[in-house]
Amino acid sequence: MTNFARLNQALGLQRSSASSKQKVQPITGVVKNDENSGDLSLASITSDLHDISNPNKPIPSDLAYNSWVVEHPSALGSFDRMMKAAKWKRIVVFLDYDGTLSPIVDDPDRAFMSDEMRAAVREVAKYFPTAVISGRSRDKVKEFVQLSNVYYAGSHGMDIMVPPRPLRPCDANNHTTAMDIKGSDVLFQPAKRFLPAIQEIRTLLEEITRKVEGARVEDNRFCISVHFRKVREEDYGILEEKVKSVVGKYPEFHLTLGKKVLEIRPSIEWNKGHALEYLLETLGFSNSSDVLPLYIGDDRTDEDAFKVIRSRGQGFPIIVSSTPKEDTKACYSLHDPSEVLTFLLRLARWRKASSSSRSLAQIWGVGSNLHRSV
Repeated sequence: MTNFARLNQALGLQRSSASSKQKVQPITGVVKNDENSGDLSLASITSDLHDISNPNKPIPSDLAYNSWVVEHPSALGSFDRMMKAAKWKRIVVFLDYDGTLSPIVDDPDRAFMSDEMRAAVREVAKYFPTAVISGRSRDKVKEFVQLSNVYYAGSHGMDIMVPPRPLRPCDANNHTTAMDIKGSDVLFQPAKRFLPAIQEIRTLLEEITRKVEGARVEDNRFCISVHFRKVREEDYGILEEKVKSVVGKYPEFHLTLGKKVLEIRPSIEWNKGHALEYLLETLGFSNSSDVLPLYIGDDRTDEDAFKVIRSRGQGFPIIVSSTPKEDTKACYSLHDPSEVLTFLLRLARWRKASSSSRSLAQIWGVGSNLHRSV
């Protein structure tokens, strides 16, 4: 076993050989530095991380990232090849928000996207159907993005507003109709029946987190986020136990971990991958073999969308990460939001340059309501 593998083991991460999906499983108990066991303690491994002269020493983070990028090449470096594959096909763009269009910040209310990023998304949406799928509430992410020519899906896809379409029987109970200034749009809300319980949980969480300095509860309508980026590290465990004590009283909900955030969601079979499929269907692209979904996201919740694109056999799942994400289903990578900005600008320029004399409506085969305000 290499020292790099031992480091993962000491950190409590060990890949299960029983699954081809490379699931990460925690190791129970404490790793001991026993001379007879051959295992290394975390301290003994990390103490010489700086020494790379010995090939058996752990791999520095930059080398590990560069190695990972070989398997998940930069979408910027691969741009020409990607667009060659997209020639004569229709790209539909899906974007996460936090960590993708905006940097991750300590205060979730100040996760503002730059004016340059907003202009880039606006430009992309001129040429491609574009949707933002976020864990934030739909109203909150729309307030951040401030664009009328994109679609918005909030609460990890549990709150979507789209133009009306014929309802299937299985959809009927999940829709409510909302009027906007340009006519009638349809709200798709598969978790609507959980709203009363969600508000109860939010109230309880606000009460129990008051005594944990730095903790912040955010109401995302169909899910609740407990941010702990400002919480002292020694209080992480206390906060987690408090949150678990509340969620345990509601068997129809479950707890997930994001980037310095605990999220409480209804236990329904709906995620960002389902939202992507729903939007493709609603926009008339679900049965089109010439459609290439392009999804850019940084969070583990975006993996569901990456899986859907993989299952379709065509499209561009792109992860935003400055560290190796070994279990990602993404095919391509971008280092950070600044690279996302560069990619989006390049994508818009590519389409603008390659547009023929035909109108955009003819190119994409969609109606004039495609980019109307949502």
